Amino acid sequence: MRSYRIKDVARINARTLPESTDPDYTFRYIDIGSVDSLGNITIPEEETSFATSPSRARRLAPPRSVIVSTVRTYLRAVAFVPITDASLVFSTGFAVLEATDNLDPRFLAYHCQSEPFIDEVVARSVGVSYPAINASEIGNLPVRVPSFEEQHRLADFLDAETARIDRLVSLRRRQLDVSVEAIAARAAEATGRVASLRDSLPFQQIKLPLRRAVRSVQTGSTPGGLQEYTPSGSQNLRPWYTPAALNGILSMGRADKAISLDQIDDAPTFQAGSVLIAGIGESLGKIGYLDHAATGNQQLTAIQPDGNSDGRFLAWQLWAAQEEIREWAQYSRIRIINNDVLKSFPIYLPNLSDQIRARKELDERRHDFERLGDAVRRFLERIKEHRQALITAAVTGQIDISTASGRGIED
Repeated sequence: MRSYRIKDVARINARTLPESTDPDYTFRYIDIGSVDSLGNITIPEEETSFATSPSRARRLAPPRSVIVSTVRTYLRAVAFVPITDASLVFSTGFAVLEATDNLDPRFLAYHCQSEPFIDEVVARSVGVSYPAINASEIGNLPVRVPSFEEQHRLADFLDAETARIDRLVSLRRRQLDVSVEAIAARAAEATGRVASLRDSLPFQQIKLPLRRAVRSVQTGSTPGGLQEYTPSGSQNLRPWYTPAALNGILSMGRADKAISLDQIDDAPTFQAGSVLIAGIGESLGKIGYLDHAATGNQQLTAIQPDGNSDGRFLAWQLWAAQEEIREWAQYSRIRIINNDVLKSFPIYLPNLSDQIRARKELDERRHDFERLGDAVRRFLERIKEHRQALITAAVTGQIDISTASGRGIED
């Protein structure tokens, strides 16, 4: 087994989309966020044109090449480019490695996913909040290359083993998806949105426009002077949310920014107990529930229920009706639902005690789902660590591939 530098056995960033490209040329753009730590590439459904694409959408990576993130290297975004009919263009935040004739491209990919290689990339990265490494630095990193037959045998072994692990990961994630679908179905039933079941509900309810069940509907803004926000930081700040925070089941993700309470008149206040809805674009219809005072950008609208409406019940009903809301929205070039249209959206409202009874049941189901989610996340972390250890052990010779027996490898 001989040792080489990466640049001795692979071409680095050999292909680039030229600036003279036809402005109407379309492709699927892959950025750093499209690649996960398991080496999966999420190919977007929508194409972008060269004219409207980001200036960093210039890197070309042919099938069976290897992409290695050179920015935010702690994310471990390394992947083997799949064979696909789609035209892919990658961010210049990737280094593209193309194996030469004496190197199995799959072996190169697994080497770049091994712990020693990634640790070296991270160690050589410069910067604190946005660590980065030059592609030339990656080219100087060492790679121990066995015979081509051994490379092929090792890649076949890891292909089979990682495929088995990836199937387990897929099944676990599907378990969460099925649970969300079940909760959504039950939320539609319990809040009365399923028309065929309304007559069998254990309570009476009326259909009315949203405006008759709320005290206020207000849209956010983007004030000047926004600051970085951490929940454990200054208490003189109010979190400022964007649609990215509306994730999960009525949960609120992290607010990256905040506004000082000294400037609070510069932005609308979203009261605790409000229902948040994204009102524009691809996030339209996403729902969250605030248990604390906050504010948000102009893509978010806060619905404050009146005294006859339980905020959680209303949030559950709107969450169950996300697709209806998207269909209710107006279309121009961008899908949007303004406040007047939103206030005309039909809801089904029983008396307050029945609202509370229904939302308590749904909150309990959500609690059970969160416990399942925690268990699945723990499983995924362990299986990812095992996958990483397996790749590292195979690439570094801790596993005898001819017998697939481990020597000192820890699961």
